[in-house]
Amino acid sequence: MRELGRILREFLRPYRRQLGVIVVLTTIQTMCVLFLPTLNADIIDNGVIKGDTDYIWQVGGIMLVVTLVQVVFAVSAVYVGSKVGMAFGRDVRGALFHRVTGFSAQDVAHFGAPSLITRITNDVTQVQMLVLMTCTLLIAAPITIVGGVIMAVREDATLSLMLLVSVPVLVIAISSIIVRMIPLFQVMQDRIDRINEVLREQITGMRVVRAFVRERYEEDRFGVANDELTLVSLKTGRLMAYFFPIVIATINLSSVAAIWIGGNRVATGEMQIGALIAFLSYLIQILMSVMMGTFVAVLTPRAAVSAERIDEVLLTESAVPQAPDAVTDIPTRPSLQLVDVEFRYPGAQHPVLCDVSFSVRPGETLAVIGSTGSGKTTLLDLIPRLYDATDGSVLIGGIDVRGIDQETLWSRVGLVPQKPFLFSGTVATNLRHANPDATDDELWEALRIAQAADFVRAMPGGLDASISQGGTNVSGGQRQRLAIARAIVRRPGIYLFDDSFSALDLATDARLRAALEPVIADAVTVIVAQRVSTIRHAHQILVLEDGTTMGIGTHDELLASCPTYAEIVESQLTAEEAA
Repeated sequence: MRELGRILREFLRPYRRQLGVIVVLTTIQTMCVLFLPTLNADIIDNGVIKGDTDYIWQVGGIMLVVTLVQVVFAVSAVYVGSKVGMAFGRDVRGALFHRVTGFSAQDVAHFGAPSLITRITNDVTQVQMLVLMTCTLLIAAPITIVGGVIMAVREDATLSLMLLVSVPVLVIAISSIIVRMIPLFQVMQDRIDRINEVLREQITGMRVVRAFVRERYEEDRFGVANDELTLVSLKTGRLMAYFFPIVIATINLSSVAAIWIGGNRVATGEMQIGALIAFLSYLIQILMSVMMGTFVAVLTPRAAVSAERIDEVLLTESAVPQAPDAVTDIPTRPSLQLVDVEFRYPGAQHPVLCDVSFSVRPGETLAVIGSTGSGKTTLLDLIPRLYDATDGSVLIGGIDVRGIDQETLWSRVGLVPQKPFLFSGTVATNLRHANPDATDDELWEALRIAQAADFVRAMPGGLDASISQGGTNVSGGQRQRLAIARAIVRRPGIYLFDDSFSALDLATDARLRAALEPVIADAVTVIVAQRVSTIRHAHQILVLEDGTTMGIGTHDELLASCPTYAEIVESQLTAEEAA
């Protein structure tokens, strides 16, 4: 509940004026509603019983005017309340999105993508619904209860004593149910995370599932996650099913008791018939307000659980924080240096990288080669601060990356990841992710260098050709070349190619590297590759084995001094030379 209160205070603070307007509008419309039974009692006692038709018309006209005022203010209160609720949800989603986009890869892995998606969508919706119901229903409830009690006591103080029984019984019964629902809502949100995770894996891995004929297994796996969510939902639903029967039973029993006791008082002349009818109206209004409060109370436990999950994200500081005095002035073409770098993932017993050091000047190319799992990709991830080194330093332009402004750092780095990702849109919009101001000529030049111009021209629309999410409507090689073109469009000072030529045939690979040479002539280039032919002409080649540097130097130097590199060359060159 503490997290829910914090989120409500923080994100509703800009709407304090609107909330004040809602309270005023709701108060006026509630006073109108409470005034109507009194007018109705006057009509019965002074008009109907006495047969005074003029009085009936006069008071009836007043009731009509009061009703119209009540409707106008009620509609206005709901309108303003709805705007506040929607704006609140928009602000919370925006804050979550902003926080998540600032997360490092380590932070995203900690929460998991399915959980982050659920928190930004489903969890925000739960809290937003609570705010909406509070603005449109709950604010009226306490005003109605207090005003109703005052008016009921005004009609008959003795009969009003029954409220001391009806309201506490209703509140205690409802509270006992809510207490049992809170842990179930926590489990429910976790089960929603799980079902999103399974569904996301099955959709993205559909080709693998079909290739290995695992449809039945995946159906069963999804069925288990679905059944677990269903069971928790049923338990929660059964508890919620008690709410309205309890409220209705309390209202009906209280009405019967009021008529029975009030009827005797009317028979003895202690109470008028109009006052009894007005009291019944106030009794029902009070208990209905308790029911409206109950309806919002049903939403509160789940909203509290969702708020806790939202707050967890909002209060999580990035594992790669921005330095308070971050440097924004670094060379456009900076050097790159790693000094005794060590990195280990959180909770891991052994480091992924250990005492890695090298230096690359502008215009030089460093190639990184090694067996699978040797830490090549992790090494590249340290340069743009997707992760921070646990020991040692990564220096760009002689400045530790932890002291460089993140926007400045990213503007100097062009990364082509091992699994290139394209966004839904067009070829042009994907390339302009690197530089929104790039002209069409610059895009075509980047495509030409990346050996992608020919197939893009063949696509319907050329630069305006449609690209589906993840680039699933183009081949793996085309996807790699578009990702390389996107990095070229930025024209950064440091190019990072993480096994970015693996899907290219040898001829295309050679043409691309030849076209790329003038572009990277004055930049630092780091290439992770598995093929020796891709890296043999690099200025330096770093050989990694289990995160440790086995050798660094040129191709010829390593052949003579590094047995690990010699083995890699021996396993590849014969086949390549034959090709």
